[in-house]
Amino acid sequence: MIIFTDVLSGDELCSSTFEIAPAKDCPILLETDCRKYLKRKNEDFALEGANPSAEDAEEEGGEGESTMVHDIEDQFRLVWLKEDEGLKPSKKDFTSHLKSYVKKLLKKLEENNAPAEEIALFKANAAGALKKISGNYDNYDVMMGESMDGDAMHVLIDFRDDGVTPYATLWKHGLKETKV
Repeated sequence: MIIFTDVLSGDELCSSTFEIAPAKDCPILLETDCRKYLKRKNEDFALEGANPSAEDAEEEGGEGESTMVHDIEDQFRLVWLKEDEGLKPSKKDFTSHLKSYVKKLLKKLEENNAPAEEIALFKANAAGALKKISGNYDNYDVMMGESMDGDAMHVLIDFRDDGVTPYATLWKHGLKETKV
């Protein structure tokens, strides 16, 4: 199995258990279907000897409650920047982040002595990738790696044309492969 980690933060973002393919219209972006939503059980616990009041128990949620999550979110401990909680950056702020991120990726490629063809591919397609993401930003759920490094890659989740199948978008050159 191969684990894909973010080259800037080191966060695990995906693995070869997901079918990863280049985006149809942008070869420096990768897409992978999120197979399904998973139910994650409520992980409330009580310390031994604790006797919470009935009011506290109601506020915290009952036994058996669960939350629906994307499988990629659950498996790689991604943090969802939820719009309704005010965590999702504005389109303007995210576009600014992407421009900075592209510069950092290019610098990383050059530092790691990437082949000239890869650097040329990245440079030739970066503007198109920025345009594609910015143009579809309102449809994306935005997630960050476990470290919540604001400079690192953000995983973008959208739905296929069928309106049912979620998929994640990742930057090809922002991933490092590690065999395990």
